[in-house]
Amino acid sequence: MMRMKKMTMHMSLYWGKDAIVLFPGWPNESVGMYILAFCFVFFLALVVEFLPNKPTIKQGTNHIKGGLIQAAIYFFRISFLYLVMLAVMSFNIGIFIAAVAGHTLGFFLVKSHAISAANKEQKHEPAVSIDEI
Repeated sequence: MMRMKKMTMHMSLYWGKDAIVLFPGWPNESVGMYILAFCFVFFLALVVEFLPNKPTIKQGTNHIKGGLIQAAIYFFRISFLYLVMLAVMSFNIGIFIAAVAGHTLGFFLVKSHAISAANKEQKHEPAVSIDEI
């Protein structure tokens, strides 16, 4: 019969590589695996910001097909968000920082791209002179 190793879960924020992130035994007190967990949570949070809340569907798309596409994107977005939330519930400060940094960088990249696209679109619009108003 296998003996279960006693696992202690932290109930307050702490700093250290001895975390349990998402699965029992991972990262397993290994610095390399802790860095991998840190990067995994960071990129998961970053990807969530790139998945749109309301995906745009081309006009004229079949409503069933459009609904399925939106539901699939929503499924992945919510799944990733819950995984990030569960990782943060390890109460490890490093994992918390990875999640916040990933969300922040993703938000910055998405919004800066949107602003850049809006500025390009604005440059192509004909200028309105004061005489026309």
